[in-house]
Amino acid sequence: MELRLAQGTPCWVSLLTDDLAGARAFYGELLGWTYSPGPGQLGDYVRAELDGAPVAGLGLSTATGFPVQWTTYFAVDDADRTAQLIRECGGTVAVGPLQAERAGRMAIASDVSGAVFGLWQGEEHLGREAGTGPGEPAWAELLTPDTEGAAVFYATVLDRSVRPGADESSLLVRGRPVAGIRHRADLRGHPPRWRTHFAVRDAALTARHALELGGRILVEPHGTAHGRAARLADPQGGHFSVLETAARPLASGAL
Repeated sequence: MELRLAQGTPCWVSLLTDDLAGARAFYGELLGWTYSPGPGQLGDYVRAELDGAPVAGLGLSTATGFPVQWTTYFAVDDADRTAQLIRECGGTVAVGPLQAERAGRMAIASDVSGAVFGLWQGEEHLGREAGTGPGEPAWAELLTPDTEGAAVFYATVLDRSVRPGADESSLLVRGRPVAGIRHRADLRGHPPRWRTHFAVRDAALTARHALELGGRILVEPHGTAHGRAARLADPQGGHFSVLETAARPLASGAL
């Protein structure tokens, strides 16, 4: 029996892109993913898998001018109640809550500074917490100019505590960090955003492979508090990070 993921746990990541076939080819080659059909209600959408287990979603964006981007979803016990809390706390609910067939109930929202994130009330599909295997989502990190406001917002809407830190505050589930909130005054023209990290064995080799596949290196491999990382972009412009995680234990958000 699968364990239900605790409220506030990053449990899923999903990419909206204007070239689904290209994205499938790029991430399949780079991260070793295969694909299976996702809920039909979400349109042209597939689930990326590792060894037959779902790790991420990829969907075709039909909105003109909508940026290609990865979205972090948080597990919630009641998507409708959490959506209402988001509105009461000054955030915006852009999509839903709506039922994704029997998989679960979802919503897409933005916080008070405009960073987009998702809610997932799992039913048949419970989501997947952070892992260390190559190709797995490994870490979620918010970049925002207002860390104090973000800490209050997420602590309230997710009913979890946030631990302040010198370089990065941490969203806690059962006392353990599951996501980071990092101050970034200069976002180089980008809005505040949640950054998706995928586990890899070698960040430098993965970055070079991404270049060979038509992607870009935005930030060369470098040391971080979580491991050696690189910031990349896929050929369609979707930004993501890769993170060497073999020696780093990751937080568990399961109940």
